[in-house]
Amino acid sequence: QVQLVESGGGLAQPGGSLRLSCAASGFTFSTYAMSWARQAPGKGLVWMSGIDNDGKDTYYADSVKGRFTISRDNAKNTAYLQMNSPKPEDTALYYCALGARSIATGGQGTLVTVSS
Repeated sequence: QVQLVESGGGLAQPGGSLRLSCAASGFTFSTYAMSWARQAPGKGLVWMSGIDNDGKDTYYADSVKGRFTISRDNAKNTAYLQMNSPKPEDTALYYCALGARSIATGGQGTLVTVSS
């Protein structure tokens, strides 16, 4: 069955960096687009970024464009979200999911807290 395991979250300082990973199994990873979404405390799930199956096309929400970079390594069945210059408002539980613009909780999520 499809399994997605997010990791890499933790405490980040404003202006710092953090890289999230999404390890996938149970399906042919290289044939699926992937996406990241997040849920801030007390708010709904919001789509952040997506990447096509071959990594050539990427998509970003305006709130993270220019700061976050999505990528993937099909040989490792893993998708990534590089978070540069995070802000306190980026504090959230981050999820990966199948599809380029999915708003879904693929795994258990990884918690990112941005605070000085």
